[in-house]
Amino acid sequence: MDRAKKSIISLLYMQLYNFIFKLFIDVIKKKLLFLCPIILLMLQRIQSLYLLIAAVCSGVLSHILSLWVVSGLAEFAIDSIQYYILFQGSALLSLISIFLFKTRQTQFVLGRLNIILNLILLGLFVYRLLTISGEPANSEKGIGLLLPIFTIVLLVVSNKAIKKDEALVKSVDRLR
Repeated sequence: MDRAKKSIISLLYMQLYNFIFKLFIDVIKKKLLFLCPIILLMLQRIQSLYLLIAAVCSGVLSHILSLWVVSGLAEFAIDSIQYYILFQGSALLSLISIFLFKTRQTQFVLGRLNIILNLILLGLFVYRLLTISGEPANSEKGIGLLLPIFTIVLLVVSNKAIKKDEALVKSVDRLR
């Protein structure tokens, strides 16, 4: 990527972050008292914590940890639009399923979709690493390549907790 594209992309990121920050501040000002009980309800379930960690792993750590280093230059997920979209899509799916804590089936389905999305991302990484010409001499792998694996593990654990929660609710309904 040349410098012009990177500067345009960084400008778009700054505008997006600025918009999200302003939106967040507006929500805090207007709905703080309304959101506090909902957030406390969401975080009482362990699957919400797993989903939050998975969202941070996909959305934030993909910007910090390099995927690989080629000729001394570190490449991050933000440098390739396909990796960036897949990482951010995974983070978005995790965040959406946190807020759907009242519908456990939908939460479970979104978790499965997120696992499939991360498997696609992992497959793209493997394909990229196997098709690089002169790969052993010119590049080294970064820790960012393991992010989809960590996210998949967190999503599987989250789905198990959702399933256990659903079974508990069904058993209580049978007793009534």
